Amino acid sequence: MEMKYVPTTCPYCGTGCGFNLVVKDAKVVGVAPWHRNPVNEGKVCPKGNYAWEFINAEDRLTTPLIKKDGTFVEASWDEALDLVASKLKQYQGEQSAALSSARVSNEENYLMQKFARVAMKTPNIDHCARLCHASTVVGLAGAFGSGAMTQSIKDIADADVLFIIGTNTLEQHPLIGRRIMQAKKRGAKIIAADPRYTPTAKLADIYMPFYSGTDVALFNSFMQYIIANDLQDKEFVEKRTKDYDKLKEVVMKPEYSFENVSKITGVPAETIKAAAELYANAKAANVLYSMGITQHTVGVDNVKSVANLQMLTGNLGRPGTGVCALRGQNNVQGACDMGALANVYSGYQSVIVPEMRKKMQDMWGIEDIAEGKVGLPVTRLINVLADEPGKVKAAYIMGENPMVSDPDLHHVEKGLRNLEFLVVQDIFLNETAALADVVLPAACYAEKDGTQTSTERRVQLWRKAQEPPGQAKADWEIITALAQKMGYEKQFPYTSAEEVFKEVAKVTPSYGGMSYERLGIEGLCWPCPTPEHPGTPILHKEKFAHPDGLGIFTPIEWKPPAEVPDEEYPLILTTGRCIWQWHTGTMTRRSQSLEREEPTGWIEINPEDAKALGIKDKEMVLAKTRRGEVQVGARVTDEIKKGVVFMPFHYIECAANFLTNNALDPVASIPEFKACAVRIEKIAEA
Repeated sequence: MEMKYVPTTCPYCGTGCGFNLVVKDAKVVGVAPWHRNPVNEGKVCPKGNYAWEFINAEDRLTTPLIKKDGTFVEASWDEALDLVASKLKQYQGEQSAALSSARVSNEENYLMQKFARVAMKTPNIDHCARLCHASTVVGLAGAFGSGAMTQSIKDIADADVLFIIGTNTLEQHPLIGRRIMQAKKRGAKIIAADPRYTPTAKLADIYMPFYSGTDVALFNSFMQYIIANDLQDKEFVEKRTKDYDKLKEVVMKPEYSFENVSKITGVPAETIKAAAELYANAKAANVLYSMGITQHTVGVDNVKSVANLQMLTGNLGRPGTGVCALRGQNNVQGACDMGALANVYSGYQSVIVPEMRKKMQDMWGIEDIAEGKVGLPVTRLINVLADEPGKVKAAYIMGENPMVSDPDLHHVEKGLRNLEFLVVQDIFLNETAALADVVLPAACYAEKDGTQTSTERRVQLWRKAQEPPGQAKADWEIITALAQKMGYEKQFPYTSAEEVFKEVAKVTPSYGGMSYERLGIEGLCWPCPTPEHPGTPILHKEKFAHPDGLGIFTPIEWKPPAEVPDEEYPLILTTGRCIWQWHTGTMTRRSQSLEREEPTGWIEINPEDAKALGIKDKEMVLAKTRRGEVQVGARVTDEIKKGVVFMPFHYIECAANFLTNNALDPVASIPEFKACAVRIEKIAEA
């Protein structure tokens, strides 16, 4: 018997924890602590602890599949890739689209966006950041010149006040939650704003149960109090920012008084005042947020409001301060960094700047890449597929499952079925793969080398622990083979993931000083522009990333969600995750240990709302919106605000996204998952 430990990085949330995969006789059989990892120091959450259980699941994809007469049949790699190559050659340019993945490596995201632009000649490349943190990328880039979390995870423990809004950190990012608890133990005060009294909210010194979608009003009331009481950081505002007077003009309006904002948010005025006062007087204050801030039609406004508050109080560029935009998926930061977005190449180099396009053409050794225009983000792509059939005819989807993750699933299915040709590359035959014409079997994180980038911009290694099942291949190998089939041998000459990473470093300034050797155990935080550079855990220490070095205040007026409660749909539906499951459940629901804990979905409802509807705890109910309905078990609890209901979105059998609204932020094109109008009905007895 041969046994070994292989250190690697967790494939679940964006924290970037490390652990050892236990390998027995060339097969992964468990997880063991890796104490030297600086992020989690040997500790893991339940998902990390069981991150080995899905790897060797019986229903892993092991061979290419081609759909013939409505049924999948096994095929050789040559047959499958020949078919895909011939089809993609037919649909060049804007007739085709590609979706990359927050679950695969940096190298594979880089290759997918390169393949889309070089081989498919399409500007339509995107991935699921569009569904989670697109508004962070846009909002923080607008304010600071860089669209990423500004601090290190470890740094959270040094704050003396933490404002936690739009994130249930203890459940979604438990090892970041550990840093919150360390801060509290050292005496930090915690403010939490959430319609649910979550495990995170229970840590708070001041808890604000507010209505989902009222964030801007809440932030503006904080800033009005700060300016009215002359508590702003005058030196920081004067030397490091611009447009303060424009901000002041808006936030000082009477509608942002505590009394008026109390009516908007549903939080008592005295509670808002106490929170604002506590925050204004902090020496080192930090805002932590996730998708409760971003997944709105005003997601960019929400993010810019966070940035406004931090610049106003000078809480940036120092230990314990910052904007901690917590990324939901293991490599959503890296997929953005690699240019798997409709508007940028790797390193956020704009596709509409001729010099950037020329740089990529020269680096890739090709004259005819996709024209320099912004492509369709995935949310708008789905709308085009559903509402303008024939405009986009083919799609190549890698490691994404829009049939569970995207809003208004009936609309998504209609769009995908309108495609003439769909190829899906994944580790399981998920709900999206079932609609494909060709399915390509991929290796999972434990079966390949590569890198991923965490929420704190830390680039870390994956290390191969076992061989993929059957004929499955690493995503980078599949893309390389397909590109070569399409005649791009020179542009895709790769024989290892490390070769791809070397190209990433050449073409991406923020990764320019990185190599596998340098990443080692601890990884490196970008920007890391040269081989001598130590990496950058804290951004914006002396200046912001704009050309003039100044941060930009943006005055924001509060606007309600696209759909608000009315007589027909009187409640607010918000969605999210639970600690035991992850995203569309493709991996966690194949883990017996995790599935046993939370085997199906539910809808949380306040006791007063439940009583008015005659609904009892655990009763099956019908949740209805203007887009669909689902049967789901009621969970009657006083830990959710009256007038609001909550559903996790992991469960296809009661999928919350049949209900959610695909109304989009006009700038970031992110959907409003966090607020729509819903009604709950008793199910009539037969």
